[in-house]
This record gives sequence, structure tokens and C-alpha cells, in this order.
Amino acid sequence: MAAPEAIVVTRALDAVMRNDRGRLLAALIARLRDFQLAEEALQEAAISALSHWSRTGLPASPQGWLLKVALRKAIDRLRGNVRETRKAADLSRLAKDEADDTEPAMIPDDRLRLIFTCCHPALDPKSRVALTLRTLGGLSTPEIARAFLDAEPTMGQRLSRAKAKIAAAGIPFRVPGPEDWPERLNSVLTVVYLIFNAGYTVGPIAGRDLCDEAIFLARLLNDLRPAEPEAEGALALLLLTHARRAARIGPDGATIALAEQDRALWDTAMIGEGLALLDLAIARAAPGPFQIKAAIAACQTQSLPDWPQIAALYAGLHAHEPTPVIRLNHAVALAEAGDLSAALTILASLEEPLADYQPYHAARAELLARSGQTATALDAYARAIDLAASPADAAFLARRRARLLT
Repeated sequence: MAAPEAIVVTRALDAVMRNDRGRLLAALIARLRDFQLAEEALQEAAISALSHWSRTGLPASPQGWLLKVALRKAIDRLRGNVRETRKAADLSRLAKDEADDTEPAMIPDDRLRLIFTCCHPALDPKSRVALTLRTLGGLSTPEIARAFLDAEPTMGQRLSRAKAKIAAAGIPFRVPGPEDWPERLNSVLTVVYLIFNAGYTVGPIAGRDLCDEAIFLARLLNDLRPAEPEAEGALALLLLTHARRAARIGPDGATIALAEQDRALWDTAMIGEGLALLDLAIARAAPGPFQIKAAIAACQTQSLPDWPQIAALYAGLHAHEPTPVIRLNHAVALAEAGDLSAALTILASLEEPLADYQPYHAARAELLARSGQTATALDAYARAIDLAASPADAAFLARRRARLLT
């Protein structure tokens, strides 16, 4: 058989690394117990694959080949530094895998353990997000840095510190037990939600849409741990929100308010999937914050949103997450439901905790304008524009402010 062309090999390798990198990395970490070593070994194996596959052809199991070679690369490193990194017994255990010449046809799926390790509470929230994107999403350090408006060396240091902390603190590479499950699951889902929100705010980065990455992770979690109502609720929330993406930005580049969006641009199939998932989650009779958020998003897909119901849902959500941001959203829902006075009272109590939170100033400007307090509303709009995270949001707010001046 003739050796395949270089472009065929490159495409095959790219496909494997794109689709199976997380699974391969999780399998290596499970064996090596070292994030950095696993990542470097897999990268070296991928480089070897380019030349080896070009000479001998694509293996029957490219994933198995990469896992085998990566493990061998890691063991070679460990042998050169055995005193500092591994006891002889551990190295012997790994060497048994290396001695087996067969390529594993089936790679154990350790990604659930990997995502819980990346999202361990011992890591700070930003590091959890960055490490999850790096290991399971496969984003490069420069891509993650751009997503968080960080310098690349700064993000590289953050990732290195997170990996070192996992090793130094002995953070276990396992799925948490029943006693820790609710808290740890919420940590994982919060990381996925933060990734989605980053994509929602900054848009695609180097061709990678963080919203899509978050949905991929939510699907992965739902597949690996089926019939988990909060995981179903989180996936439903992301789908119901992302379904409106084509209608969010107008031709002039400005954000379009939900009530003014062209619903013909909404992804009805995605909405249907989200609603079906939410129904499944609710039927399990174990309510949680992500299911409530998904229910709010579901109400907003109705042709006439039920704002009293949305306000009630936010009140229920506040019992799970008693944060100023939830109170802000509750106030906005109350205003939409017709209780402007109550909404303004709540906003007044949030001035200090949300002083630098752009949506607070945007909401305050809108509600002040509705109540006839034009001068104060103009000031609030100016503050919101200064804090806007994207040109689209700034353009939307500038347009709203201009209406008050005419």
C-alpha cells in the first residue's frame, strides 16, 4: 500500500486531535497523574505521528496509536528523572503498558474524572475555566488569553500554577462521591456557564466560539452522567440562549433587545431540544438553580413572555443563589411585569455592590427613563456605555441614550 500523502495524514491527525484530544489526555492523566507530563507527551506523540503515518500509513486505531506512543514518551522522560518524579514501583507499573505492543482499540473514557479535577474548589474560579478550556476544549494558551483579555505569558503562568497545585495538593483524579456530588457538580456547571458567558460577550476567538465549546462540555457531562437534572437544566439553558444568536446583533453592529429581535432568525430546532431537556429535568422532581435559569430562558422564548412568572422564577432562584446579580434580574423582571416602583427600590439597594457591573447601570438607565427621570437616566447610560464589554452593547446603549435626547 502506498504511503498516504502528507495532507491526508495531517487532516487525519487534526481530526483525531480535535475530536479525541480530551479523551486521550484524560486517559494519560489517569495513568501518569501529571497534567503537564500528559499534555507534553501527547503533543510529542502527535509530532511523531506525522512522520510515522506518512511512511507506514494510517494505523487501524489512530487514537490507540497516539495513546501508546504518548505513554512511551512519558515513560522515557520519567526514566531520566525517576528520583524526583516517580518511585520505581510506579514506573514499573507504567512500563507494563509500554511493553504491550498492541494498540488499545478502546480507550477508557476518563473525561468525567478530568472535568471534576479541572473544576476542583481548591483552584480559583478563573483557573478552573482556563484549565477546562485547555484540557477538554483543546484551546491553546493564546486563545484562552484572548478570551479573558490577558497577556499570553500571564495565562500560561496561571495554567502552570493550576497544574502544579493539583499535583502538590494531591487533588484526586476521580468523580466525587454522593456526599460531595451536589456542590462539586455545581462547580463544574458554573465553569461551563462562565465559558458560555465569555463567548456570549466577546464572540468568536481565532475561529473558536466559546459558546459552542460550552455546549460541547455540557453535552459531554450530560452523556457521561445521564439522568442528572441539573446537568440537563444547564444544557437546556445554553441551548435556549444560543438559539437566539443570529438575531442578537443588527446590521449596524448594535445589540438588539430581546423584545425587538426577529424571531424568524431563532434556531427552532435548538429551542425544541432545550425545551425537551428542561421537561426531562423538571420531571425528575429535583429542582436546582440551573433548571430555574433554563425555565426563565424558556419563558423568554414565548411570543409574549410571562413576566410575572419570570419574576417569580427569579425570586425562587435567589433562594439558591442570593447574589446582587440575581436581585438585579428580579428587579428587571418586576419592571417588565408592571411593578416599576418595586424594581427601582431594589435597584437603589444594589448601587454599592454593583457599582462596576455594567448590566446594573444599563438596567437602571432604562428604568429611570421609564419613570421620567431623564437627567439621571442619561448619566446612567453614560456609565453603562463606559463599562460595555463589547462594541455591540455600547452601540445599543448609545442608541437608547440618544432617544432620550430627542
